[in-house]
Amino acid sequence: MSSDRTSTSSADHVDHEKAARLDVVTNEQSLVDDDEYDYDDPKNYSTNYVDEYNPRGLRVPTKSEEETLRRVIGKINYAIFLICVVEFAERASYYSVTGILTNFIQRPLPENSPHGWGAPQSDDGSESAGALNRGLQAASALTNLVTFLAYVVPLFGGYLADTTWGRWKTIQWGVVFGGISHVLFIVSAAPSVIANGKAGLALCILAIFTLAFGSGFIKPNLLPLMLDQYPESGNRVKVLKSGEKVLVDREKTLDSVTLIFYWAINIGAFFQLATSYCERRVGFWLAFFVPLVLYLFMPIAFWLVKPRLVFEKPSGSIIGFVLKILVVSFSGNFVKRIFNGTFWEYAKPSAMRARGREYFNTKKQTPINWTDQHVLDVKQTFDACKLFFYYIFFNLADNGLGSVETSLAGAMNLNGVPNDLFNNFNPLAIIVVIPILDYIIYPLLRKYRINFRPIHRVFLGFVIAAMSQVAGAVLQHRVYQTSPCGNHSTNCPDPSPISAWQASSVYILSGTSECFAMTTIYALAYTRAAPSMKGLTSALFLLTSAISAAISLAVTPALQDPYLVIVFAVIGGVAFLAGLVVLVQFFNLHKTMEEEEKERIALGGSVVPEKITPSGEALAPVSSVHSRYPLDAVRSLQSR
Repeated sequence: MSSDRTSTSSADHVDHEKAARLDVVTNEQSLVDDDEYDYDDPKNYSTNYVDEYNPRGLRVPTKSEEETLRRVIGKINYAIFLICVVEFAERASYYSVTGILTNFIQRPLPENSPHGWGAPQSDDGSESAGALNRGLQAASALTNLVTFLAYVVPLFGGYLADTTWGRWKTIQWGVVFGGISHVLFIVSAAPSVIANGKAGLALCILAIFTLAFGSGFIKPNLLPLMLDQYPESGNRVKVLKSGEKVLVDREKTLDSVTLIFYWAINIGAFFQLATSYCERRVGFWLAFFVPLVLYLFMPIAFWLVKPRLVFEKPSGSIIGFVLKILVVSFSGNFVKRIFNGTFWEYAKPSAMRARGREYFNTKKQTPINWTDQHVLDVKQTFDACKLFFYYIFFNLADNGLGSVETSLAGAMNLNGVPNDLFNNFNPLAIIVVIPILDYIIYPLLRKYRINFRPIHRVFLGFVIAAMSQVAGAVLQHRVYQTSPCGNHSTNCPDPSPISAWQASSVYILSGTSECFAMTTIYALAYTRAAPSMKGLTSALFLLTSAISAAISLAVTPALQDPYLVIVFAVIGGVAFLAGLVVLVQFFNLHKTMEEEEKERIALGGSVVPEKITPSGEALAPVSSVHSRYPLDAVRSLQSR
């Protein structure tokens, strides 16, 4: 026990000494006062953007400029827009397939279906398209399997990108897997395969697995690749034509780019509207062929954008470092350190040596081969995961459990409209709301210096998602009251007289919630991640969707009449409570992120990864300085 106290005391001494030094140099907001700023130092200027009003480039701000200048977003280059085209094509093909899987798997082949392609004989009735006739539970299980796999595989895809292949090669392999999956879906929709139900189901499951690998290699790496294209490592002062000085805000620029990226995702998702009509008017072979055509836009866009891209340099395997850091962190009286805030400090080599520990394994004399920077990287990754955890509950509210939302619309009066059309109102809401936020609401907030912090946006997203489930519960209750089959309406041959268009409210609210909660967390997953762990951190966030899908799989047997009202209500209540906890627990997240950046700079780290050209040549090192830290002051700090 005395040894533990001595060790902790030594580590605390190191931490307090460093903290005191940081307080002196940073003055809490900026590393130097305005009168100490060297305006003639060329290293205080970024030459990524030069014009007649900024002949030396954009400048690192002083303390007063950081606090007083009007904030604007930076220039979004051509490569970023082309990557958005890639994301549009990938998501359009993905959602166009997954949006029709419920009907393809759940419902039987309609009687007298033309050519046996799965479309109903009449376009005017309320009968839905179908093929394999496996029921609601099988459909829910397999659609959740798609989600589960598509968000588990990114752990592997993110790891490969960060450590070995790099983002570009990993994405290209994802394109190959995705192309194979779309061909398999088309084959599974052939009339002869549908007639042989087992063969159709087997091909469908195989296509699901390959689609998951395609999505899992692309999804965790495309947004980080796009955000890597933004050249500035921090905030910069820009002089406008009018002579006004403005602050080009890195964080808000990345937020804006993420909004555009998410907008592209949902324009792609909206294309499932076309496949909904394809399945109903023609058949499933056409509904699966359209996504393949959309998918072919990806290699074209990649061919155009590659010469304009810069790529991160893979950092090598980090898993060994992570495991060793965790072993050290969980040794000794780790419970006490968790509560006094020194849990991760214990694993820093500087703190280990200060308390007399020279080896990772003293008996085997295994050397300490990681740095304080590695510990900070792991700490930030795990801290980010604390916020990710609550998105398990958000996803349940956003996507619903299994196929209950699609089934809700199917139990209402369709008037010739496909029941799986209504989920298109989710991306439609996003397509409408994001431009309003990006071009009207957020610029107004910046103009009047109202700081709508990330955690506030996340909380608002959770609240709106909870409201979508409340709307679902109300509609489901009304369907039970008006259905000819009472509270067993899901498989009732006659629908409720309530118009199915009312079910669009569920999807509109869930789509709106994503504009706040999802776009914010995507940006946070990138900005909070260590440069060497951005792909893995994004994958860890995507894993929350897999966990949500696993929960949906576990409760699939309960998705039966007459309990569906309770399902909607419980998920809505849980999402709202999760949002409240997030708001309270992470209310000072912005301050935490500032401290993390200060510590990274003090250790000589970077907020962006080392970058290379398409031919593999290293680019000039990017400044590790964030917006509040003038370069000369950072050099002074690093030399201490």
